[in-house]
Amino acid sequence: MTGDGVNDAPALTRADVGVAMGIKGTEATKEAAEIVLADDNFATIRSAIREGRRIYDNLRKSVVFLLPTNGAQSLVILVAIVFGFTLPLTPVQVLWVNMVTAVTLSLALAYEPAERGIMDRSPRAAGGTLINARELGFVLIVSLLIGGATLGVFWLADASTGDVAYARTQAVAMLALGQLAYLFNCRFLGRSSITADVLRGNPVIWWSAGALLVLQLVYTYVPFMNDLFGSEPLPVSGWIAPIVLSLVIFLAVEALKAVRRRIA
Repeated sequence: MTGDGVNDAPALTRADVGVAMGIKGTEATKEAAEIVLADDNFATIRSAIREGRRIYDNLRKSVVFLLPTNGAQSLVILVAIVFGFTLPLTPVQVLWVNMVTAVTLSLALAYEPAERGIMDRSPRAAGGTLINARELGFVLIVSLLIGGATLGVFWLADASTGDVAYARTQAVAMLALGQLAYLFNCRFLGRSSITADVLRGNPVIWWSAGALLVLQLVYTYVPFMNDLFGSEPLPVSGWIAPIVLSLVIFLAVEALKAVRRRIA
């Protein structure tokens, strides 16, 4: 409900959202309303709704991104402890992965532009949850994908080389690159990310990806970082498995998104 006169105050009070005119509106109207339209331009309401939907979308994307990345790390440690395996990650390496992704990837989705057709959607129900039960299932499956790939890389490297530090360095690379691949999945939750649109529209994504890769190279090849975190320099061949499995994770998540869209 919008209004500018004293006679509009009762309706503004009873409305779900009362909007008073900021220039022509009376003081009584402004006090009764929940929102004051400073420029008296109705087009501003549409712009505000569009921006609100964009922010809400980006919050959902950030939550759907962060939960599996943390879930994968937890899964890796939990499986090793429950079955008595060698820990694929030391506590300080878990700290490194959390720190490097928090500084880089977790911030990128906040700068996502509004998706196409955002104003064609029906209004969502008031009081709903940020993510529903179906998305929690999606989060669990992605956690299993990234965590399983990390465990696989660690066990394969440990079995082939017998060098635990080397295997752990590969596992950390797998976690970092797997999360980077999943970041591009999260850019479009309602449609496929296998499109040229995923490569444009948000330059912060590329700054974040570049920062992550630089930090990961520092972690892997700078001697004092090797001493601090117990990592080892990887040969070029040591990057093949993390890179290939990251691409597999990206495609697997896209297939999962397609199934979700079909069910919906």
